[in-house]
Amino acid sequence: MTIKLYYLDYSPPARAVNLTVNALGLNVEYIIINLLEKEHMKPEFLKINPQHSIPVIDDDGFILWDSHAISQYLVSKYGKADDPLYPKDLQKRARVDQRLHYSNDVFYVLRHITRQILFYKKKFIAEEDKVEAKRVIYDKVEKFLEGNDWIAGDTMTIADFHYIATIATIKHFVPLGDGYPNLKAWMERCAEKMTNYETACGNGADGLGNFVLQLISGQ
Repeated sequence: MTIKLYYLDYSPPARAVNLTVNALGLNVEYIIINLLEKEHMKPEFLKINPQHSIPVIDDDGFILWDSHAISQYLVSKYGKADDPLYPKDLQKRARVDQRLHYSNDVFYVLRHITRQILFYKKKFIAEEDKVEAKRVIYDKVEKFLEGNDWIAGDTMTIADFHYIATIATIKHFVPLGDGYPNLKAWMERCAEKMTNYETACGNGADGLGNFVLQLISGQ
């Protein structure tokens, strides 16, 4: 039975799950939930997810939300016997889990900035928010990648999906500038190595980033 994925390509957590779906080669039915139109607050969606967030999956009647939980579940159920995307080795898995937990901080920085623009109609991004984005996201991820090609070690994991989904958007309005060689090289690897990167993540990330820039510029 086809998995249903409640989804919006502007949503970084939804894009992270979509990267997992594509990496596993799963066939899913996409059900678009437009957050800007408040479709996530409609009664029929609240029956599915009372926390009114996306993404959500319906796997033959099993409902699950939270992007981390979904990615972990999908690899555990549909991945290889010991899939490197979410390895069974205790220490390797713990490292992936740790990175996933920190990715919440990464996403919250983006969410704070975009909410100010999308919902509170601000026409600028505060300098302190840009400084915070560089400290929480760019500086930390640069450190994670010292001596590693990927966020949680020497192989691509679901942690990479959850970081790139946010960073590919925030780079549009908090430019990387000089420095961050590890981060920049990793972003290039993501675009090159992740299955169907542009359609699964890149297009939506660029779409949200450019939309925020348009709102700031008043176009």
